[in-house]
Amino acid sequence: MKKIYSIIGIAALFVFGACTTNKKNGETNMQSPHFIPELQVKNVIQQLKDSLGNETSFRIERGVQQTAGLWREQDGSQEEFAAFCKTAFVADTAQLSALFGTLERNFETLYGYFHKIDEKLKSPLHLDGPDPTSLDMMFGGYDVTAHLGDDMYASKIAFVTALNFPFYSLEEKTQLGKNWTRKEWAYARMGDAFTSRVPADVQQNISKTVTEADAYISDYNIYMGKLLNSAGQPLFPEDMKLITHWGLRDELKSDYDDTQNGLTKQRMIYNVMQRIIDQSIPQQVIDNDEYTWNPETNKVYADGKEIPSTPEPDTRYEVFLRNFHAMKSLDAYSPHYSTQLVRAFDQTMEIPQKDVETLFESLLASPQVKEVAAFIESRLGRKLEPFDIWYNGFKSREGIPEDRLTAITSRKYPDAKAVKAQLPNILVKLGWPRSKAIEIVSLVEVDASRGAGHAMGSAMRNDVARLRTRIGKNGMDYKGYNIAVHEFGHNVEQTITMNDVDYYVLNGVPNTAFTEAVAFLFQRRDIELLGIKNPDIHETFYLTLDNFWACYEIMGVSLVDIRVWEWLYAHPDATAAQLKEAVIAIAKEVWNSYYAGILGDKDQTLLGIYSHMIDYPLYLPNYPMGHLINSQIEQEIGKKNIAVELTRMLTQGRIIPQIWMEHAVGSKISTEPLLKATNEALKALKR
Repeated sequence: MKKIYSIIGIAALFVFGACTTNKKNGETNMQSPHFIPELQVKNVIQQLKDSLGNETSFRIERGVQQTAGLWREQDGSQEEFAAFCKTAFVADTAQLSALFGTLERNFETLYGYFHKIDEKLKSPLHLDGPDPTSLDMMFGGYDVTAHLGDDMYASKIAFVTALNFPFYSLEEKTQLGKNWTRKEWAYARMGDAFTSRVPADVQQNISKTVTEADAYISDYNIYMGKLLNSAGQPLFPEDMKLITHWGLRDELKSDYDDTQNGLTKQRMIYNVMQRIIDQSIPQQVIDNDEYTWNPETNKVYADGKEIPSTPEPDTRYEVFLRNFHAMKSLDAYSPHYSTQLVRAFDQTMEIPQKDVETLFESLLASPQVKEVAAFIESRLGRKLEPFDIWYNGFKSREGIPEDRLTAITSRKYPDAKAVKAQLPNILVKLGWPRSKAIEIVSLVEVDASRGAGHAMGSAMRNDVARLRTRIGKNGMDYKGYNIAVHEFGHNVEQTITMNDVDYYVLNGVPNTAFTEAVAFLFQRRDIELLGIKNPDIHETFYLTLDNFWACYEIMGVSLVDIRVWEWLYAHPDATAAQLKEAVIAIAKEVWNSYYAGILGDKDQTLLGIYSHMIDYPLYLPNYPMGHLINSQIEQEIGKKNIAVELTRMLTQGRIIPQIWMEHAVGSKISTEPLLKATNEALKALKR
């Protein structure tokens, strides 16, 4: 999973905007305390037009209005505002280009080095090693960029930028962007830089809150060797320690290969998940190997004797609630993107929420769901159960059990240094020339992770991206390897789009769903990258069904996440206990709408287990969008060279999603290609 809140201050400058657009005339009005009166704004606009002519009238109108909306009394008098606009507005094309180049160069320097500081301060929280101290938490939660925004306004740099580079709404980018040159796109992204003024203490609190949430989840481990079945027996390896939810989910997936105890182990994990969701899990068994625990009866034992236990006191939902309040604190400074939901979709994803939900619901309600479920039942030889939402049987592993795969990965990847050494070979197998593979990998560092693993890109060219993954004392197990391949996909995207895109302000991809799509492309080839070639001629069909079922699972989880945030905005004063009940009720509602008829058991809460809901506010919808994008990219690549095609697509940089997709694959994001491919796969596999 890509780290999206690794440097909140930078994100606040480029992501948390505060403009509104008058759709009738296209003018942008900043909704903020109006120190500069409208009459003064009109006078300045007219004077500039009279002086410079109509050639730059659009930029004059929008730039002056944007600057007026941001200007406060401490920035200078009304007369000083007028004088600033008249002297700082750049009409000449060559001079504007030079101004852009100066801003871009210096912003890269600021953001790049601030990011390096942030990464270093958070290292004790992210990397495997001694438990973080309270002082580590203080430094990790400290936002080094918290005052950068204030400084940009105080120095007038923010005003120079806002005055000369207009902000465009998503609607305007959609209408106009298809005809923009690369430089016009770069200018538009520069126009996104300063559209609101978020106080430093607000940014600091967001950084602290998100860091604490990350630490809570990173240390939420279950010692699987301490779980007991109904006969009082442990079924998992003594030294197996799994993080929730990622590790639990991946172990459940791997247990499809265990023909002896697999189903029993899956039901045990399912019980653990339910205990976490409703917070009946005993506090004593969280990240603690001193006790044994039967998750079905919820009894805890010490030295074979039952002992009293205390449930986790709704901490999961306290953490969620703190994230909500922290992100909601931005609302007052973001009139155009007035809630975290709007910011997550219209601003960050740049796809309206209703369009995203429509895509999800079209797949969840499709007839293909029942057909794929019936196909899975025929393979399992039993009725589906709720946890079969994570059915993993479509992935071909040449019939190799996971313990044998782990034997391969632990031997091949005993430590972070060995992982790093093998990364060029992975890229060569995917079609990159060795020289380019070495160049890319030279900008990727590998670290053993405390948490499930993540990728952290750089914020300036020629700086390193970070690949963090769990590496056990006996080397990397298959689960860790699978995640590492996913995270390496992020790193490759991050490195290409930072270093090979023509403008710094266009670095990256349209949104995090796109980097997930690239990561999925890498991850689905994990076995092949171990040198195990699948001779099955039906491999492509199985991979299609695997992608479809993954979409079916994560789209429901994402709808829960969205609806919980809607509930929170409707109940901003809710307690943690009330939030818990709301999450459970919403999870049941979505389950009953799209899953109960397929996987049984009405009123299941399973869709509420994802740690992203606690750790990464409104990140989850990026995963299903990533699966859809991945499906379309995979179909476009076909038998072509992966490296060539992926590089062609990625070097478009951060233009808006639908235009990126049209250039990359010839069509907008849609469920139709995946639904059509699913029909073809089912038809072929049923022969």
